[in-house]
Amino acid sequence: MEMDWIWGLVGGLMIGTAAAIFLLGNGRIMGASGIIGGLVDRSGLSNWQERAAFLAALVVVPALMLPLYNVEVTTNITDNLVLVVAAGLLVGIGTRLANGCTSGHGVCGISRFSLRGMVSTVFYLLAGGIAMVLFRHVLGVI
Repeated sequence: MEMDWIWGLVGGLMIGTAAAIFLLGNGRIMGASGIIGGLVDRSGLSNWQERAAFLAALVVVPALMLPLYNVEVTTNITDNLVLVVAAGLLVGIGTRLANGCTSGHGVCGISRFSLRGMVSTVFYLLAGGIAMVLFRHVLGVI
């Protein structure tokens, strides 16, 4: 029996634990878009070291964990660079419009029973589903 689902569970537990540590340690919600946005728009320069360490950990920790697991990592990302850049820009714009991302609203918001977080997460999932149907099945781009 395939056990690929266990990696999703492990990843979710790691994200949830990181969010809890961030909240308990800083008294703030761990929203990746807010952490990155504060560096980009310079509103978070008072704690830039903390923000930079968080972003570095997002890259370094998975790289450090890779040798511990004998798992082949596969992705289904497109080779179309224009599509990847457009998707990234749309995600960035969406997180700014929603005042947060899935880590802030989804992971932290739902766990705090925040109505705003729950509603935002529903709309993120709906928008992702609609985008997949549109780009894959209607436009045939992906």
